[in-house]
Amino acid sequence: MKLINSKLPLVGTTIFSEMSALANNYNAINLSQGFPGFNIDENLPKLVTKFMSEGKNQYAPMPGIIELRVTLSNYFNQKYKVDIDPNSEITITAGATQAIYNTISAIIEKEDEVILFSPAYDCYSPAIEVHGGIPIFIPLEHPSYSISWETVKSEITDKTKLIIINSPHNPTGSLLSKHDLETLSEIVKDTNIIVLSDEVYEHITFDGENHESILSYPELKKRGMVVYSFGKSLHVTGWKLGFCVGPEWMMKEFRKIHQYTVFSSNSPMQYAINEYILNYNPFENTAEFYERKRDVFLSSIKDSRFKIIPCKGTYFQLLDYTEITEMNDVEFAKKLTIENGIASIPISVFYPNKKDNKVLRFCFAKEDDLLIKAGKILCKI
Repeated sequence: MKLINSKLPLVGTTIFSEMSALANNYNAINLSQGFPGFNIDENLPKLVTKFMSEGKNQYAPMPGIIELRVTLSNYFNQKYKVDIDPNSEITITAGATQAIYNTISAIIEKEDEVILFSPAYDCYSPAIEVHGGIPIFIPLEHPSYSISWETVKSEITDKTKLIIINSPHNPTGSLLSKHDLETLSEIVKDTNIIVLSDEVYEHITFDGENHESILSYPELKKRGMVVYSFGKSLHVTGWKLGFCVGPEWMMKEFRKIHQYTVFSSNSPMQYAINEYILNYNPFENTAEFYERKRDVFLSSIKDSRFKIIPCKGTYFQLLDYTEITEMNDVEFAKKLTIENGIASIPISVFYPNKKDNKVLRFCFAKEDDLLIKAGKILCKI
């Protein structure tokens, strides 16, 4: 008996769940799913306990507690020299994925076209399709994973409603430059195109590279929604807390959706995060912390047959295995997990056409000894 027609008939279990399950079954080192494998600052859970004990256990205001929104507004003013109204331009969300989904939900109608870049993080396209939109995938140029803006111009039609960008980029670790955002500004100028910018890894850039936010570009800021993740920046992915920033006219529509999906996000954790940011300046050394972990991992595989694709940001390292085997990346990733005891993510799953460049993604947000152990395994392959 069939009672419903699936809105996502081609969607199954995510590759992250599949590879993590495989890693568990074969007791493999799990460098697949992107979560930190180390203890967080003990002050952060202490603050959560403090606010729970003080009774901050009921619903937070729908857009998030004002104290945290003010702190974030001050942060953006200091970092990007922009004014963000904490009352009308910031909303605390139940993670970045919810913020992305709600933004797409508020914007996309049937047959609207959305430009996005593959390999693309896997939550974008399903949210577009659920709302009747049409994803228009433009492949990033391998192996630099840069955007061809001439291709973008050629793909824009009168149905183009939204462009989704992601920098630092998951899964490739590439960054958008000042030139990229200046070019995008010119492309969308005098159009009705909205920009959704996924900047959840904003604090994790390497080798002296700076993160370029659309908030620094007036043309993009006035038509853009920006999504962030406390899970990524504070190493607490399981807390599922994030936030988004956007102009009042867009945030008004976002909050209409937000109040009927989750209404509000975890109260004591919002209070704890606010006090933690104010007292401990947690973002100051995040890039340095992860750059050192990246370098530990790279040093451990320097004698391997894998080819390193430069990682400019995020906590993911891509490795090209073309000198090892012609096996497709999904099968090779499974083979490494089952036979060699190390789990990764095949990059082809992030392409709509499953394009296989023989590249795997490894998460280096782990303890150093685990990264060194993983490197020894990879050097034997």
